[in-house]
Amino acid sequence: MALADAWYRRAAWLHLLRPLAVVFTLLARWRRRRLSRQQQASPVPVVVVGNISVGGTGKTPVVLALAALFEQHGWRCAVISRGYGGHARHYPLHVTADTDVRHSGDEARLMRRHLRGPLVVDPDRARALASVVGDHPCDVVISDDGLQHYRLPRDIEMVVVDGRRGLGNGFCLPAGPLREPPSRLRQVDYVLINGDAVPPLPAGIPAPVCFGLKPVGWVNVRTGQRVTLASFRLLLDADDNTRIPAQAIAGIGHPQRFFDQLTAMGFDVSGHAFSDHHAYRASDLAFANKSLLLMTEKDAVKCQHFASENGAGDNWWYLQVQAGLPAALEQDMIARVEACMAKRRAG
Repeated sequence: MALADAWYRRAAWLHLLRPLAVVFTLLARWRRRRLSRQQQASPVPVVVVGNISVGGTGKTPVVLALAALFEQHGWRCAVISRGYGGHARHYPLHVTADTDVRHSGDEARLMRRHLRGPLVVDPDRARALASVVGDHPCDVVISDDGLQHYRLPRDIEMVVVDGRRGLGNGFCLPAGPLREPPSRLRQVDYVLINGDAVPPLPAGIPAPVCFGLKPVGWVNVRTGQRVTLASFRLLLDADDNTRIPAQAIAGIGHPQRFFDQLTAMGFDVSGHAFSDHHAYRASDLAFANKSLLLMTEKDAVKCQHFASENGAGDNWWYLQVQAGLPAALEQDMIARVEACMAKRRAG
């Protein structure tokens, strides 16, 4: 956390690490060339949704939005993922509603709640792709992350950037938060900005497209009860002008973004940040006692199994959000995928 804070506040002492960042960049480029030669053609189009920075940028909601878009268009859509934070007994792991979150990882568990088509996790994304297209009829595959997994073939690359934090100080690891240099953005098909303002980015990249994570309602972690945003205030017996005191947790790449969102929604938040993909235990949330506790859906999938203990989870709620992709972007994505399908049919 301290190092990440230094990256984004552009601490001067990080310049001491720039020689290591140069080495990291050279190794990343060498690795890309080597692994790209191992790609094997996919029978269906592959859309990679990733980032070039460490930490969360909002990729998973974009994956879900694209999957819903493709399905509405009549395509059978499959998703593959790393399954970060999960430790399965075997891979590839075909994630079902009954798969233990400890095996699938939190993001895969979250996606399984919303996806209609198959979801396969595997640290080897190329193996996950082979498994899902071999075992399931599908027309298009979306890879949740995997931009740097260069053995994975891809037709379309989409990079998601946190609009508030941008690319940090612009340095590669360990001097900065980047897995690849900023120039990598010139080679992708889309650059999506999670936010309403475009941060400083390199010249010559695809025109950045802004989107937002739209809150759609509250869900009780223990019971699954769904409540609209407006009805939630009524449930808590709070009028429109009252700031509602609440505890909040976030084990995501940028916890403050969630806490700020709650503040903007009218909550007086006491925020508790955990590391990304934190494996929660009941003792982690003992501070909340029986007070109102708010969290992200990514947190909720790991807290649900102990939410019934001692009635503590009766007042635990997660905020369900959706990525609001611009209509022009959706239309362009459909056209690009159709072009990829036509190219395969032509030979």
